[in-house]
Amino acid sequence: MILPAAVLFDMDGTLIDSEPSWMAAEARLAAEFDIPWTADDAESLVGIDLWDGARAFIARGVPLEADAIVERLVGEVIADLGDTLPARPGALELLRQLREQGVPVALVTMSTRALVDRIEAAFAAALGTAPFDATVAGDECERGKPHPEPYLRGASLLGVDPADAVAIEDSFTGVASALAAGITTIGVPHAVDVSRVPGVIHWPTLAGRTPADLAAAIREARA
Repeated sequence: MILPAAVLFDMDGTLIDSEPSWMAAEARLAAEFDIPWTADDAESLVGIDLWDGARAFIARGVPLEADAIVERLVGEVIADLGDTLPARPGALELLRQLREQGVPVALVTMSTRALVDRIEAAFAAALGTAPFDATVAGDECERGKPHPEPYLRGASLLGVDPADAVAIEDSFTGVASALAAGITTIGVPHAVDVSRVPGVIHWPTLAGRTPADLAAAIREARA
C-alpha cells in the first residue's frame, strides 16, 4: 500500500475540541471591556495567528498589549482543558494507525508552545507513544496562518516535499496556509464550514478514516 510521505495536523478544532474554550475566553475578554461580541466575531478568530487576534481585540478597544492578551487567552484555555484530552472523533484512531505504519506526522498550530506541549503529552499518554515527529507552534513562526510558513516549516522539519504530504484542517486560515504551501489539504468542518473552499477535499469527520484514505486524497488532488 502506498502511503502519504507525511501527515500534518492542525490542533484546535481538528485533533482536539478546544474551540469552545477559545471562544469562551475571547468572549470573557470582550465582556470585561464592554465590547459587543457576536458569533461572527468569534468565528472570525478561528484558526488565525494569536497575535493577529490580539491586534483585532486592541483595534476594538481592549487596552492591553498583544503579548498580554495572548498570554491571558492561552492561560484560560489551558485551565479550562485541565487534564482532559477532548479528542475529535477519529483523531486518536487515525494517529494510532499512522504511528503503527511509520508515517511521519507533524502538528502545525497557531497555539503557543505551552499549549502544544500539554496536548502532545496528553496524546502520548493516550497512545502509549510519541504522537508527532515534529511540532510547529504559533509563537515560533514569524508569519502565522494563512501564510504558508507554518506548513512549510512542518514539512521541512519532517524532511518531506510538501507536494507528497497531506494536511488536515478545520479553519479558513488553516486551509489557506496549507494550500499555499502546496500540500494536499483535507478540510474537516467544526466551528466553521470549510467544505466549499476551492481546492480543499471535504471530509465530514475523521471517524473511520485510515492512512489509505489519506493516500487516496493525494491521488484525488492530483487528478
